[in-house]
Amino acid sequence: MYRYHPDEAPDPEFWLSLDEQERIQLAEAFHRSERVELPNLKAHATFHAMVENQIAEGLESVLRAMARLERQGLSRHDALHAIAWVLAKHFFEVVNAKHPDSPAVVQARYDAAVERLDANAWREQGAS
Repeated sequence: MYRYHPDEAPDPEFWLSLDEQERIQLAEAFHRSERVELPNLKAHATFHAMVENQIAEGLESVLRAMARLERQGLSRHDALHAIAWVLAKHFFEVVNAKHPDSPAVVQARYDAAVERLDANAWREQGAS
């Protein structure tokens, strides 16, 4: 069976061939094996899978952010967390918007937020 490790990029074709639930379960299994204490393992693993999906699908803003964050000294795993942090904030804003925007506008806002992300911002917000 395939074992996921967030510091090693999965093969995009293989990753995308997996069922979404399998991707999440792989991320959960990694964190369980590392005995990482999390408030909500399922949510954490889901965000891992979502960012890995964006990478595997070639989302340019996320690919650039991963490269930039790693150049700035983050591990691949922490770079995934940093992007997931932006994604979670973005989801919160979208869900709580009083006037929904078009999908194109929503995507453009997310892309812009990911493009602004840097390792210092991630470190300053206190998560890892």
